[in-house]
Amino acid sequence: MKMTMHIDEELLARVMKDYEFPSKTEAVEAALREMDRQMRIREFRKNGLGLTPEELADAVYPDYDPEALRGSGYARVPGPIELDAVAEPSLPYGAKSSPPPPSHGPADPR
Repeated sequence: MKMTMHIDEELLARVMKDYEFPSKTEAVEAALREMDRQMRIREFRKNGLGLTPEELADAVYPDYDPEALRGSGYARVPGPIELDAVAEPSLPYGAKSSPPPPSHGPADPR
């Protein structure tokens, strides 16, 4: 549908650049879809799925065991020691983070 709208040109230009939209139409449509998505999420949080407890139970695989996933590395939360672990020790400000490149023989004597 074709229509005339008054839109902040600087805002539209930023959105088009930041999200790499090739046209104004695509940028406006994406913004409208995002607003619609957010409203649907709010409605879903408020109203839920609309299923009875029995229907919800039937929607889950009968052998599903969330406890079986523990320790398998799936969706595991790291412990406090792991959160502090780093691959390399930190260096003082300004220090080079990698060793110098290897020498390729003596400098050219010319």
